[in-house]
Formats: sequence, C-alpha cells, structure tokens
Amino acid sequence: PSEPERLPGDMNGDGVVNILDLVRIAGRFGRTGNDPADVNRDGVVDIRDIVLAAALIGTSASAPSAELVAGGQRLRPADIQSWLTQAEQLDLRNTTFQRGVIRLRYLMALLTPKKTDLLPNYPNPFNPETWIPYQLSEPAVVQVTIYGIDGRAVRTLTLGHQSAGSYKDRSRAAYWDGRNEMGEPVASGLYFYTLTAGDFAATRKLLIQK
Repeated sequence: PSEPERLPGDMNGDGVVNILDLVRIAGRFGRTGNDPADVNRDGVVDIRDIVLAAALIGTSASAPSAELVAGGQRLRPADIQSWLTQAEQLDLRNTTFQRGVIRLRYLMALLTPKKTDLLPNYPNPFNPETWIPYQLSEPAVVQVTIYGIDGRAVRTLTLGHQSAGSYKDRSRAAYWDGRNEMGEPVASGLYFYTLTAGDFAATRKLLIQK
C-alpha cells in the first residue's frame, strides 16, 4: 500500500508540525525543485514556507521548550524575529499567512526569557575550565568579569552585543579556561564572576579545585 500523504510542513513525518520542523525548513532556504520544505509547492524554499508551516502548528506547540535543538541548531527569539521581518516585507494578506505570522510572534514571546539573569556556572568546582550560563530578556552588550577573593579583576570575557534569549549550553554560554589576562593558569580557590548586560549586573561565586 502507498504511504499516506505527509502533512505540509511536517519535515520528519511524525504527523505533527512543530518548532523543530520550522528549524529544518529554515535550514533548507534557497533549495529548489521537489523538496519537503517547500510547503506551498512554488518550487523554492523561502520565508513563505516558514510562515505557512507556522500556521499549521497545533495546540501541542503551545508550550515549546527553549532548549529544542534540531540538527545542532537552537531556535532562538532572534531567528523568529528575522523570519517575522522577512514576512512583514512580503505584506501578504491571506488569512493562513496572517495566522502563521501571529503564531510566530506567539512562539517568540514564549522563547524570550521574562527576565535577564546570571545562572550558576558548571561544572563547579572545576579544573581547568567552566561555562557560565545566562539569559537575556532583551538585547544587550554582555561582559563577564572574573574577580579574585581580593576583589581584583582576573579576567574579562567580552561577549559583545547579544540578542534576547537563553545562553545556557556549552555552545552559547560564556566560557572560561581558568586563566588570567596573561594566559597563566590561576591558583586554586574561590573566585567571583559578574555579568553585566545593559543596566543589569549580578555576581556569583565559583571554585577552582586542582
């Protein structure tokens, strides 16, 4: 018997269109010909396909996780904002397209942290490296400074301008290799780390144990 026809936008054939499918479609932008990511079957994978797939997301997507990963790529609020910007430039008025835009805005709100926060580093204690996770409720210039117990700065990690979102896993969190500004390993003991992001600042402690 022939296989049932796949739901448009269902990239992995699990019978449901969800956030992971949107990420997979985005990863195929620009492809032409017969491609499952070409939701509207116009011969090219583009922003129209993302929006139409978003319109097909059901109630099962009403509580998506910011940790969802597909093909090593995390779906971030900045990704969705980029899609929305492209969609608004098209100015399409049909009901399905508008429903997709509304769904994307809803997903972006759910994936954007409600507050900026500095989280516990991991591992802790550590030797010789650690990751410092944080989250941003709005875009900001981010910096992490490591201090010794005497209050002197040991190392400054300049992370630059970051979009709103969660920076928790090792590919996105701030990374410290346990060295000072001169590239020398620091001694065992208690240290403090401060995150500054716009007007936000918070400090936590960490322990190097050799």
